[in-house]
Amino acid sequence: MLRVISANLNGIRSACRKGFLDWLALQGADILCLQELKAQAPDMEAGMLAPAGYQGYFHYAEKKGYSGVGIYARQEPDSVVAGIGHAGFDAEGRFLRADWGNLSVISVYVPSGSSSPERQEAKFQFMDEIFPVLAALRAEGREVILCGDWNIAHREVDLKNWKSNQKNSGFLPEERAWLSRVFDEQGWVDVYRRLYPEATGEAYTWWSNRGQAWAKNVGWRIDYQIATPGIAAAARSAAVFKEQRFSDHAPLIVDYDWADVRPGYANM
Repeated sequence: MLRVISANLNGIRSACRKGFLDWLALQGADILCLQELKAQAPDMEAGMLAPAGYQGYFHYAEKKGYSGVGIYARQEPDSVVAGIGHAGFDAEGRFLRADWGNLSVISVYVPSGSSSPERQEAKFQFMDEIFPVLAALRAEGREVILCGDWNIAHREVDLKNWKSNQKNSGFLPEERAWLSRVFDEQGWVDVYRRLYPEATGEAYTWWSNRGQAWAKNVGWRIDYQIATPGIAAAARSAAVFKEQRFSDHAPLIVDYDWADVRPGYANM
């Protein structure tokens, strides 16, 4: 079994102070994808760079205290590549790819557009830029898992208050249609939804810090593992971990039956 976890930390230093690394040590994860590090290399302590049993790989944002993605892995990758080939977005640390044999795992952090109209336009631009990158990945013929904070709730079932959020970033018709194109045109699979087509409140991965969103489970499902069909079909279970809070997001854990997709790849 291959266990892959995706977690937006909203600051790796803050999450570690809340026990994130202690939690990780108990999860039996093979690969863990991080988003929103909000740190640069000099800020990272030894345990953050390489937790016990793992090697860490990172794509930091140039701006201090902002964005950034990472991957923890038990087995050293054959190669690691950062960025999508767009200088502006690559400077924000939003895409990190690691390859093992015929498997690629990617940590991705799509911009949020909620802070201003300018950032919403940047989000749309990122979506335009990454779409052909996703198409090229599909064309490689590899098994790929894209883990991350996509900052889009795809369907009405994916957030509590969908009616009142139809004009808000994260649930705009253009965003939802774009994600549908990722699935329907390019053939990517939403792994959690494949396993649990109608799950609602238990599927949420993010809650606003305003009001009583967490206490009342007024959440959004915006963190996904999106995969090529072969390895998506190997997913056996998925869960959102909510027993302990490390940030305003919750980790998404997926177990894949690796026997289904192992050819051409060394055992983890």
